[in-house]
Amino acid sequence: IGCLDRPTDGTYLLDNVNVAGMSKNERAAIRNLKIGFVFQSYNLLSRTSALENVELPLIYRGLSGSERHKRSIKALKSVGLEQRIHHRPSQLSGGEQQRVAIARAIVGDPKVLLADEPTGALDSKTSESIMEIFQELNNQRGITIVQVTHEKSVAEYGHTICHLRDGKIE
Repeated sequence: IGCLDRPTDGTYLLDNVNVAGMSKNERAAIRNLKIGFVFQSYNLLSRTSALENVELPLIYRGLSGSERHKRSIKALKSVGLEQRIHHRPSQLSGGEQQRVAIARAIVGDPKVLLADEPTGALDSKTSESIMEIFQELNNQRGITIVQVTHEKSVAEYGHTICHLRDGKIE
């Protein structure tokens, strides 16, 4: 789904574009434009600020520094971190780090947000706030969110729930 691999068979349309036959570089370009990734382990660069972490995907788009800065501050504000933009990951709580990761994933206005256990390392209250952010992104910005979770309470936020067992859809 994340265009990291080429499909072995069939057709995969992402925003009405067939990505199945794309080269590695073409898939990387469409990933940067259309897909945001949120991981359980945040995957933030430890020696850079929240703002610099969020700006990173925009560098690959060739945006000017001022445009990257403006968009990144807006993304951080949308997840409630406008007061923490200059903090490094080690100065942020787990929930704040995950919100930085979400801001980084949405800064480029993706069509799809792929979330792999986004609340797995968080307490229940923080998990709930992350899920509320996801709901806002879906309801207000129309971002499709595909999430993998083992937590039933987290899965219940979804509009459609697919259960996988041993690699097969039940």
